[in-house]
Amino acid sequence: MFPQDLIVDRLQHSAFRMRFALKPPEYRYLQEHGLEEVLQHAESFVATRLAPAHPDKDGKQTPFRGHPVFVAQHATATCCRFCLEKWHGIGMGQALTTLQTQHVIDMLARWLQDQKAPVDIPRPARKKAAKPSPRNALADERQGVLF
Repeated sequence: MFPQDLIVDRLQHSAFRMRFALKPPEYRYLQEHGLEEVLQHAESFVATRLAPAHPDKDGKQTPFRGHPVFVAQHATATCCRFCLEKWHGIGMGQALTTLQTQHVIDMLARWLQDQKAPVDIPRPARKKAAKPSPRNALADERQGVLF
């Protein structure tokens, strides 16, 4: 297992990993439920989706959005056993130890604590339909008239 600081440094040089950030709904969820509760969810997700020696649907078990932990898992390369081996030095084919599980949770906590509030960009307002001018109203009345 590689040291956390080394992993964080490597992740910061990955364009793919760096593009992950919490969107407004996920950030609100983190703020409303608090880091402790979200990390309890993380423990449950890791125990069921990552810790087994051969997780069900390995490589596709972590959604890209919907919960702050899912986003954090992709950002920290703790989303599947392949990424754990490549980025963290945690081998495939054996269940995660308590120490390895704690390493994953610590990585997620570190990333979640560093998240800044996302800029909530308002959607552009819909343009109102233009009111027909009297000239256009006459043209509208004649629409479809051949003679």
